[in-house]
Amino acid sequence: MASSQSQNSNFQDFLPLMANKLGGDGLIGELCNGFNLLMDGEKGVITFDSLKKNSALLGLQDLSDDDFKELSPELMEESQFLLEEALLQEFNDSC
Repeated sequence: MASSQSQNSNFQDFLPLMANKLGGDGLIGELCNGFNLLMDGEKGVITFDSLKKNSALLGLQDLSDDDFKELSPELMEESQFLLEEALLQEFNDSC
């Protein structure tokens, strides 16, 4: 059975591990794969509708529209910060 600590884990907890394991190019590739999975194929961006449509792939099929609206800005802010951190780390390691 999972501990309460592992149940409370989030994306931020695993980003450094992913960056170390995959390297900079591998991490960017995985982020791109995730983006491609969630994006609207016609518009080339992740929309509310494309996120909602693909939510089952993320295990989020039970979230309501209001939950998605509250979740999206936080995800984008965290993702931007974490991506910048990973890129800075990769840049610093290569210098």
